Amino acid sequence: MARARLKTKPLCQQLIAGRIAVIQCIFPPSHGADVPRNVKISGHLGQSANRQVFLGFAPAALLYSLSFADVLNEDTRQGYQRRFNPQHSLDFRKYIQQENSSTIPLTFNLRPPSDGAWVIRKLGPAGSAVLEINPGADKVLAQVDCQHRLGYLNDVNLELPFMCFLGLTRREEMEVFNVINSKAKGLSTSLLDFHDATLATDLATERPELFIALHLNNNSESPWYRQLDLGGASTSGLMRRASLRTMQKAVKRFLSQTRILRLHTPDAAAQIVLDFWAAVAVVLREAWDSPRQYLINKGVGVYALMGIASDLYLESSGKVCDKRQFVTQLAEFITDIDWSSQGPLKGFGGQGGVNSALSLIREKRRKPLLKVVANG
Repeated sequence: MARARLKTKPLCQQLIAGRIAVIQCIFPPSHGADVPRNVKISGHLGQSANRQVFLGFAPAALLYSLSFADVLNEDTRQGYQRRFNPQHSLDFRKYIQQENSSTIPLTFNLRPPSDGAWVIRKLGPAGSAVLEINPGADKVLAQVDCQHRLGYLNDVNLELPFMCFLGLTRREEMEVFNVINSKAKGLSTSLLDFHDATLATDLATERPELFIALHLNNNSESPWYRQLDLGGASTSGLMRRASLRTMQKAVKRFLSQTRILRLHTPDAAAQIVLDFWAAVAVVLREAWDSPRQYLINKGVGVYALMGIASDLYLESSGKVCDKRQFVTQLAEFITDIDWSSQGPLKGFGGQGGVNSALSLIREKRRKPLLKVVANG
């Protein structure tokens, strides 16, 4: 422990950019432990555009011990961060310990202190300040943009820069995360969709396709109930069949092709889509119960079947279709398709693959109709 103090002490005394210093003279607590005594980190108060922030420097291990990632729990709908990727984090651990390595500032948020866990004390008019974290406080730094950089640095005492928003609510924190990571490589687009849904004031009007996709995932009467991957963590993870992004894009095509919202509300459209998929699960029961062996729950299947849903709805002349009607219609042709992973739909990908799959299904459907007309 004494060696760790000696290693970080020179860094604690130097001024960074002429005005920011770090003072850290305790060894970080072990993972999951409360802060055993006062932690004081000196830095600088300033603005990041229109938000007040605290800038500072501290050993990675200390920042790890003081922070947490609010990962989305898909079962409770709490949190908003992506699932932890161990390899991503290990790659950063390896890199940051190399000679001449560096990183942009880690980004945190100090949520409004309800128990006096932290306080910022101004030291002078020039913006210098001290962040004090009180004894016994739990992890107080919410990781806004640094989850994978800090994930495996619990025993690394390299000095790292950080920026901390002050007092953002979880919702405001999510908004910042969304802006920072909307184009990030590897970030689940379904997670961003979930954020949009959470932040929307009127989701049914603003993004009806997302409203309907979430209706499929959240309604206990839906065969998709809790089986869309939202990008977070879930106890039903092994049962997830498709992503939220895939479903909402397929629904968007359905809405565009049918123009159903000109006649019906988003709620009514959502029920029609739910009834269609409930019918699919009945008619193709074996395939539905074995999602790893069949393609109806994969991208090509979801898109192609929503194309068939468009056809059936348009043929009803805009009338509300229910599960019974869909079952009757689908049973006439849908079981003639080989939906297995090794069948004729294998390898169909992208927009071209979806169009080819949809054409194949439509052709199968036309043949029985042509036979009836010929015999008549």
